[in-house]
Amino acid sequence: MVAALLLTDAEPETRGFLERHLPRDGFELVPDHGQFDLVLAGDVERLDRWVKRAPVIVLGREQADAVDRIHAFRSGCDDYVARPFEYQELVERIRAVLRRVRPRLDDVVEAPPVRIDTRTRDVRVDGRRVQLAQKEYELLLCLAREPERVFTKGELLRDVWNYRVAGRTRTLDSHASRLRRKLRESGAETPLVENVWGVGYRLVGVLSTE
Repeated sequence: MVAALLLTDAEPETRGFLERHLPRDGFELVPDHGQFDLVLAGDVERLDRWVKRAPVIVLGREQADAVDRIHAFRSGCDDYVARPFEYQELVERIRAVLRRVRPRLDDVVEAPPVRIDTRTRDVRVDGRRVQLAQKEYELLLCLAREPERVFTKGELLRDVWNYRVAGRTRTLDSHASRLRRKLRESGAETPLVENVWGVGYRLVGVLSTE
């Protein structure tokens, strides 16, 4: 799986070098409003903006000392690489941090603006918590794991309700309607649960291309 990286280093030479080389090693560089798996940060003072969203590797300035490194770790960074750094070592450090956090990332399902923490069953839309009934939660989780994929009604009845045969039932439609209403009441700007007429349902939001 390709890892998405957010590069916040403002130093032009370092940034340009990493923008040229990281994609060649299988990493995707994404903007800060997208989804990312790890942050390469050059500004220790702004770590609190990133540590709650993804693991962070700090690219320390050349004049950094032990005090700077300690401050960075106490602020929540996952690793610290002093400059000038060996590029291949940085790549291996990125991969090592990603290996450590993968289980944690798998516990969180994100399909912006929806974020689901499966450990606590916490559901949020743009940061606002949404209270869902059990089957509403399971339906949303199923849709969010593959945002924009159209799930047939038969698939959803099988995966969420364990129906072996998709007979005539309004169970799915009624739950989808309540789920759509609750997400809308939470502040979602667009209807997130879309009924694809004659087929089934999908989750759409800021990632939609329509």
